[in-house]
Amino acid sequence: MTSLTARVALGVAVLLVIGGVIVSIAAFAYGREAARSAFDRLLLGAASDIASAITVQDGKPVIELPVSAFELLAFAPDDRIGYRIIGPDGTTLTGYEEIALPENRRDLRDGYFDGAFFGEPGRYAIVSRRFAERTLNGTIRVIVGQTMLARNSMAYDITRKALYVLAVSGLAMILLAVVVVRSVLTPLERIAGSLSARDPHDLTPMDTAVPRETAVMINALNGFMARLDRQMNSMRHLISDTAHQLRTPVAALRAQADLFSDEVDLSRKEKIVERIQTRSAGLGRLLDQMLSQALVIHRGDSARRERVDLRDIALDVFEEGDHAVLNPEMDVVLDIGENPVEVLADAPSLKEALKNLLSNALKHGRAPVRIGASLNDGKAVIWVEDAGEGPDRQTLDELGSRFNRGGLARQASSGLGLAIAHSVAVSFDGELVLEPTDREQFRAALLFEVAPARTA
Repeated sequence: MTSLTARVALGVAVLLVIGGVIVSIAAFAYGREAARSAFDRLLLGAASDIASAITVQDGKPVIELPVSAFELLAFAPDDRIGYRIIGPDGTTLTGYEEIALPENRRDLRDGYFDGAFFGEPGRYAIVSRRFAERTLNGTIRVIVGQTMLARNSMAYDITRKALYVLAVSGLAMILLAVVVVRSVLTPLERIAGSLSARDPHDLTPMDTAVPRETAVMINALNGFMARLDRQMNSMRHLISDTAHQLRTPVAALRAQADLFSDEVDLSRKEKIVERIQTRSAGLGRLLDQMLSQALVIHRGDSARRERVDLRDIALDVFEEGDHAVLNPEMDVVLDIGENPVEVLADAPSLKEALKNLLSNALKHGRAPVRIGASLNDGKAVIWVEDAGEGPDRQTLDELGSRFNRGGLARQASSGLGLAIAHSVAVSFDGELVLEPTDREQFRAALLFEVAPARTA
């Protein structure tokens, strides 16, 4: 891909070419008009000198061609010159009879017209002189013409000089544009140098004291690094918490396996096998939650937010029937209304959060358990309720502080489930609320902003 400097230089060059064409046309038009005006004055001056030199003697016009008239026309040495003097009766007194007045210019005393000059383009000036004497009464017309070589040469010369000026100024503009672009790109070079010198693990925001146009890129880069830092921190916590959580059950399984291999009593072996099965099932559930947390962490910053109806999330979780496997004896009731409860979020993440809230209610709550979605006080809410009393106030406060520290994965499995739900809430600008209800039940709910109304 071409550099910005080359793009700007090319853009200026194209602009200058277009401008050069326009300036050339304008300069030629101006030069031609200037040349016409200048040489028309010479023609008119020559014709006036000739007309003023006409006298009347014995009732006849006498013409003595003044030298000064032709000296004026000597400024165009390469042009051919011709004249004609027409008497009152229309006869040619002197000059070239081939020079004819146009039909539409016969009544004009003074003026100019274009015509052929012995096969070449020519320009003519007419000067009329009125005589009202006893022996001569009428108008004598003087026509002086010349070819147009000097006029065209002057027009081309003006155009050429204008193009010289344009070329010099265009080159200066291109050089100036290159210098300006280089100076404008200097902050980008400093940014690149600063990034290159950074430690790979340094994701702190970059200095935004840069030009306004560059600040947009710096803000976007800082936002990207902030998301990457959250991802890295979450993954570090996940790896640390996974190692901590798995160490104890794996060690217990290893110890039970060692006891089994050394035990000779069949009844005690059966009990050891039961404990191994229990430990294995618990380890499987823990791994499921760990994978769920990893999924939530990954999708929190990478998944595209879409319009999601929380009623569909509650319905999907209810119809999957995981509660019938986890606790077949506990009744679960679906409670959703007819009005949409829409938010901007990620459906798989919301399902993982609701599953974990439902799992906690099935393990630690009392029947009946209800899941649903509704609009409360301008918020979109998806919730799980059970008939239990829930944790006491001190425990809830401790849970809140652990949410802020991000260390719930080191707690019991219920804490890990709540940590997953809390991560989903934070990822989509919501919050996790744990509180008793007015109906002497305990509710775990995710609160989100309602999605904006659809535009037509």
